[in-house]
Amino acid sequence: MSTRKLVFLSIMISLSIVLSIVESAVSSFFFTIPGMKLGFANIATMVVVFSLDRKSGLIVAFLRIFLVGLIYTGLFTPGFWISLSGGTLSVFVLISLKGTNLSIYTISVVSALMHMVGQIAATIVVVKTPALIYYLPYMILLSIPAGFITGYLSKKIISDFSEKIISFK
Repeated sequence: MSTRKLVFLSIMISLSIVLSIVESAVSSFFFTIPGMKLGFANIATMVVVFSLDRKSGLIVAFLRIFLVGLIYTGLFTPGFWISLSGGTLSVFVLISLKGTNLSIYTISVVSALMHMVGQIAATIVVVKTPALIYYLPYMILLSIPAGFITGYLSKKIISDFSEKIISFK
């Protein structure tokens, strides 16, 4: 891996960590549903997956989850496992759909939906409350516009900075 690529990935990981922490703090003011966030931290992962490669996207996603767990939520706490479950499902869907004819908006929305499915499934397991499945339709309704916004911002960043990002390959 080149030094330029390593620096770019480090910047994207740092950006996603900051976005994740700020978003967690701010989301409680905008959303009445606990755990609902817009997913702005995933913008960094999407930019890396669509600009560089899938492997680099996995690195950004998993390092963000582990470092936010270490710094902010607590490593190996219930919140960490819930975040890891949602993030894992989301990033695998993202990298799986990258090579298809689907638009970045569609891929982002599907990724956001799978993030919610992963988080709800993990929450059901962690808190041993199967009734939380009824929470899923509300989270899905909120995930669609959140995924679209994330996709829009990712596409905007990629198109505005494509010649700069390409030099990091």
